[in-house]
Amino acid sequence: MLDARIVDQLKRHLLDTVASIIFSIDQPTVQKLFQQIQYIGENGKCNVPVAGNTAIDRATQLFTVLIRYPDFMDNFLGKEATCHPSDNIGALLAAADAEDASGEDFLLAMALAYEIECRLVEEIPVMIRGFDHTILLAYSVTAALSKMFSLDENQLAHALSIAGNSFNPLVASRASYTYEWKGFASSMVAMGCTNSTLLAKHGITGPINIFEGPKGFKEVFNMELKYDWTKEDFSLIRQCILKRYNSEVHTQSTLEAAWELKQKHNFSPDEIENVDVTTFLTAYHIVGGGSYGDRSEVFSKEQADHSLPYVIAALLIDGDVYPNQFKPERIQQTDVQQLLKKVKVHTSSPLHKPLALAAITDPYTQAYPKKLFSKVEITMKNKQKIKLEKEDYHGFYTRPFDWNDVILKFRRLTSNIPVTEQDKIIEIVMKIEKKNMRELISSLVDLRPAKAASNKSGRVKEV
Repeated sequence: MLDARIVDQLKRHLLDTVASIIFSIDQPTVQKLFQQIQYIGENGKCNVPVAGNTAIDRATQLFTVLIRYPDFMDNFLGKEATCHPSDNIGALLAAADAEDASGEDFLLAMALAYEIECRLVEEIPVMIRGFDHTILLAYSVTAALSKMFSLDENQLAHALSIAGNSFNPLVASRASYTYEWKGFASSMVAMGCTNSTLLAKHGITGPINIFEGPKGFKEVFNMELKYDWTKEDFSLIRQCILKRYNSEVHTQSTLEAAWELKQKHNFSPDEIENVDVTTFLTAYHIVGGGSYGDRSEVFSKEQADHSLPYVIAALLIDGDVYPNQFKPERIQQTDVQQLLKKVKVHTSSPLHKPLALAAITDPYTQAYPKKLFSKVEITMKNKQKIKLEKEDYHGFYTRPFDWNDVILKFRRLTSNIPVTEQDKIIEIVMKIEKKNMRELISSLVDLRPAKAASNKSGRVKEV
């Protein structure tokens, strides 16, 4: 049995995830996937929004894209890598539909997936080798799917080895200039793992010496997985976090600091001479113009939500960072384009390599990931200077979202459906351990968002 606090947190993360699914259904980038699924073929075993019935692996792909596309999902932060545990949920929804799973079984599989992926991020942080964290998703989602599909121990070993041998994407999908594939990468891993897990269930064997054997994980990555899994207690789930702002996770404390300065001093964006941000090394590299590339050129959603200069500029002008701030017409406006050029991001120490040495000289980097230190200093045109330092944000595990926070975010993201439908889904998720998962899935399939581009046949129109 899972601890009651873990169950409660998983349900809050599930509702947060469902919000992204509903929001994404009518988004142009996601419509391209609907079109592709319908081109490949319909009438599979799984029921999905808009497209109708499709195969289990395609349902996995679609649900995962719907979750991932807004980039507003949860996170886990390790010292040298990060991940989105909710990347696992799409595959589990498809499996739950195919297997007619209970909510209790779903939550257990979700807990397994979350804990395994987070633990692997801690133990074998592949991102420092240039590989995407979705490599680790391959193991977690396969393990959880094996639970859902009732694989035995031998089948599980082969399923894990096939997944680990097959899905090894590069972190380049998140580097600048960032494109739509950032929102699709995890879906391809999850889809492939659904397929390979079912192959293992039907007797296909894989290289089960993948970690220790020749040309295996240890040799290729120069990393060794030594963790004693018998000690696992689901404790890392308690460190999973949610986002207040629709922006890359390492921007959250900076955005909170910038907004509190704006509220306290009530200045106009036109009064700003420059904005100076001091942050930790991981944030600098990923969103501040470091090793992941230039973040000062912003013309698309995918680049914008990973650009600290852009999201600060948008927040100071618009008062929020939500999906509206990533519409093409907003990104291209002169006011935000001019202000983002005034935002400069750096660390307190110019020493960036190696990480261990950089942490010694930089207290912000040393404190990460237990703290997300950031300092924002704004200089006005009249030479007045205001500044604020933050060590976490509302949504971090030190100040977690409660149910009211999650429900508020859910309602904002799902404003394209009636309040009665919102209420229904909230109630289902809050009591999911006593429900059948098809009740939740059916509630999503039956939705007709206000902007959904479909005709009477259910086929997606060209967008």
